[in-house]
Amino acid sequence: MGKYDPLTVYLRRQKSDVIDLDFADIERRIGALLPKAAQSDDWWSGQGVQGAAWTAAGFVAERLRREERVRFRRGFAPASS
Repeated sequence: MGKYDPLTVYLRRQKSDVIDLDFADIERRIGALLPKAAQSDDWWSGQGVQGAAWTAAGFVAERLRREERVRFRRGFAPASS
């Protein structure tokens, strides 16, 4: 199980197409601190293992400026397995 898999599971269970989570919420869900790189908008672009977590659930992520908060929007079709 990957570090961000609990986030994938959480997002897949949501009925809403838009979910806002602050960094602390995400950290509680994954059971670990986010890296310092999470302060950068680029980290939320969907690249890397963290991006695979929300894209697998059908979401894109956008860091809300000047906040430690992220908006996940449904709309990314997950790859078929």
